[in-house]
Parts: sequence; C-alpha cells; structure tokens
Amino acid sequence: MKLQFSAGGIVFKKSGDKTEILISQHSQHHGWVFPKGLIAEKETKEQTALREVKEEAGVNGKIIRALNPVTYWYVAEGEKIRKTVYYFLMEYASGDIVKHDYEMEAVEWLPENKVEERLTYESDKIVWKEAKQFIG
Repeated sequence: MKLQFSAGGIVFKKSGDKTEILISQHSQHHGWVFPKGLIAEKETKEQTALREVKEEAGVNGKIIRALNPVTYWYVAEGEKIRKTVYYFLMEYASGDIVKHDYEMEAVEWLPENKVEERLTYESDKIVWKEAKQFIG
C-alpha cells in the first residue's frame, strides 16, 4: 500500500446574485473534478492548491478557508493507493479557463445548482457539500 497526498481548490466567482463554480474534466479518466495535484517537496498544502488551480484551470484563486480533507482508495499499476486530498475554498482572483494545461480536456464555470450533478466522484461531491455552506 502506498500513501499519496494532494491539494486542490474549489473556486467560486460571483457576479451580482449569480455564483459560478470552477470544475474541470480530466484528460485521462474523463471524470469531472475539482483541480488538484500532488503536494510537491518543500511546498505547503496551500501553495500546491493555488499552483494546481492555476495549472489545471488557468485561473488564480484567493484562499478563503481550508475544507475537511477527503480520503479514498484507488489502484494504479497493480498497487493499492490511499490518497488524501486537502481542499481549499477559493475566490476567483484572475485568469482565463481557456489557458488550462493538458491534464484537463475541459474547464467550465457552472452555476452552483449544477455542480453536484456534473461531478463524477463521490469524494468531490462530499467536499462540495461542505464548500457550498461557506459560499454566500
């Protein structure tokens, strides 16, 4: 068994009374997720989350608060991996979703009420339920 640690962000932006949430579609497994990635050596969880949102979604976020980490299991190359992801709620600061990297095949801003139905994985749905309590 291998342990893995990642960090990522749930980014929101407000325009008047409308709130949109950033989600992305992964190029390998095609699932709709929040941007995240492995925590690099000598990098904090917060630094990783901000970097990954910039790389995978093309935008800069401002961290509002930490969310409860999620943990799940998966298998890669025959090895069982226990992954913990540290998510941060972020407010959109700048950037353009068109400028995302190759890891994501699509990046979209969705209305709040459409996010849960678009997310592919239960772990993302769990952290989304927590995050939306703090958006408003």
